[in-house]
Amino acid sequence: MTNEALILGVVLAGGQSRRMGSIDKTLMPLCGVPMVKRVLDRLRPQVNATIVNTNAEMSQFSHLGVPVLSDTVTGYAGPLAGILTAMEYAEQNGFQHVCSVAADTPFFPTDFVTKLTDVGKQDIVLAGSGGFRQPTFGLWSVGLLAQLREFLTQGEERKIMRFVQKHQWSLVEFDINESDGADPFFNVNTPDDMKLAEQYLSNGETEHA
Repeated sequence: MTNEALILGVVLAGGQSRRMGSIDKTLMPLCGVPMVKRVLDRLRPQVNATIVNTNAEMSQFSHLGVPVLSDTVTGYAGPLAGILTAMEYAEQNGFQHVCSVAADTPFFPTDFVTKLTDVGKQDIVLAGSGGFRQPTFGLWSVGLLAQLREFLTQGEERKIMRFVQKHQWSLVEFDINESDGADPFFNVNTPDDMKLAEQYLSNGETEHA
């Protein structure tokens, strides 16, 4: 990785929101602002350009003012399908890397991309926190496009780490907040999680992550 390389940021909003009663949680208002917009606004200053990946009705995301792309592989193939879609867009538009973030994680670090690009030459750099990998948060070389397409279309195993471990990769650990124990990659899955996220925002603790 080099700091001079052009980076395309992709917000992965393709989840099925099962624990939110099948409502598209990424469009739910978080203190009056759709959660996906909060995530996009947090990512935008860290990369050269941004897109959103979703398999929902695209018109619902038109207010974001960025390209909205659905998976280019058939069937629900999970986050890797969104990363592949972003890689294809990146290759067509002159980007060398894709930075992926999850649309249900509104407080990821504001220096997230900087820390990943500081690692050095790797195919993939993932984030971690609290001793756990956060595989939807990563920096991916667009040079992996052909391998990722083959992985998703030729095999049945679509887990992120299964693909990652086939390549040269590193993990960057982000600290848990000492004051409240909050994980920097706290994600909103349930109505209770949404209430907690609103509490963080109401308390002005958006940098707890």
